[in-house]
Amino acid sequence: METVSVLIPEERVIARIRELAAQITKDFAGRELKLICILKGSVFFTTELAKRIDLPVKLDFMSVSSYGDDMESSGRVRIVKDLDESIREQDVLVVEDIIDSGHTLSFLLEMLKSRQPASLSLCTLLDKPDRRVVDVPVDYVGFEIPDEFVVGYGLDYAQRYRALPYIGVLHFDD
Repeated sequence: METVSVLIPEERVIARIRELAAQITKDFAGRELKLICILKGSVFFTTELAKRIDLPVKLDFMSVSSYGDDMESSGRVRIVKDLDESIREQDVLVVEDIIDSGHTLSFLLEMLKSRQPASLSLCTLLDKPDRRVVDVPVDYVGFEIPDEFVVGYGLDYAQRYRALPYIGVLHFDD
């Protein structure tokens, strides 16, 4: 059995998404932006962000899987679902739910750069800088959080808790 305590309430999550969208709108003014949602965790964040960006926005989706030791990413990444369309000569914003070690995102960004977008940026709802092993350039950060197991707003534990409207810390009862 486990319990969840609120780390970031829904109101703060929504307010921060509005702030990120305003900054992204300003930074990409006059351009069309392609958002790449990294499935499954960032679906909630990506849709809320997209609704608030005041620019022409296109969406595409990728699903990636790291494999190797369960406690630490090996850095090897398997593409489970690739993009449906080319990103060549487009302004691209990768939208992620959480960045910890950086292994998967580092690989993914290098792969996407090879597809020759006009620009490539990264936005994450949550950042755990204390867990960073590989340096990843993050352009937009919602919240820096401590090294806790978090759920809600798309983040899950065994496919549960994704639909919580807030970010919570998962506690395992003894």
